[in-house]
Amino acid sequence: MKGFARRILILNLSLAPLSGLRLVVSMGSSAAFAAPRPIDTVRSKITVHVGKAGLFSAAGHEHEVSAPIAEGAMDEVSGNIWFRVEAAKLMVFPEKDQVQVQSTMQQSLLESAKFAEIRFESVSIRNIDIARWTVTGNLTLHGNTRRISLKCISIPAYVGAAIFRQTQFGIRPVSVAGGAVKVKDEVKIDFAIVPGK
Repeated sequence: MKGFARRILILNLSLAPLSGLRLVVSMGSSAAFAAPRPIDTVRSKITVHVGKAGLFSAAGHEHEVSAPIAEGAMDEVSGNIWFRVEAAKLMVFPEKDQVQVQSTMQQSLLESAKFAEIRFESVSIRNIDIARWTVTGNLTLHGNTRRISLKCISIPAYVGAAIFRQTQFGIRPVSVAGGAVKVKDEVKIDFAIVPGK
């Protein structure tokens, strides 16, 4: 039973996307665990996927953004897990207009000079089956906090995804040509979290 409780604790580490993100998971087990250990920030990855929409969406670009984890740890005694990503370090993957897209993302969308971090704090955990979980929590992005749900699996890294709308957080998707080409409101985040030693 102790091994199963430990598996639950580590699994929930995988549930936290983006810039300055904090995930706090409270486990119900009173089993004795080891001291806090860091997240492997080199091998852990968060990727943001932003699609295109509009009448002439074929003329637009789909964007992928890397959101490197700055630091984090999981506390196996209290059952808490946290990590953060700095908004200013989100980086658009190479593409035709990378410099322009990067500038627009940082200055007009994220406003990273004003909103330096994004945080996620879990409020509930639901077991789907032995290797799959749903975590619901509060995501703070761009100065706004909203409730979202995340799903993860263990393979053995802790891998998952979340989908939310930019407008939920006060972010207005970019559009050009009078809206004929624009960025989708919906954003998908993929993550793979690797516990450190």
